[in-house]
Amino acid sequence: MSLGKANYLLRALLGKGFVKIQNFRNSSNKRGYAYLLTPEGVAAKAELTRRFLAAKIEEYDALRLEIERLRMESEGAVEER
Repeated sequence: MSLGKANYLLRALLGKGFVKIQNFRNSSNKRGYAYLLTPEGVAAKAELTRRFLAAKIEEYDALRLEIERLRMESEGAVEER
């Protein structure tokens, strides 16, 4: 996996709230970090995350192909001049 794709996916997870970046040590609300999930809850969360990442990977790959198509189209237009 490319660094760009990893960054794209991480930003998507951050945007959805699946990943949170915060400094635990400096937080005054340490209890806000503690929660329990049942095995069913963990499985459901994992499935949601898997589907979300699959959609984002598909979106990333489609964008990359579109950029490549536009680049080739642009290079062809330059060569025609």
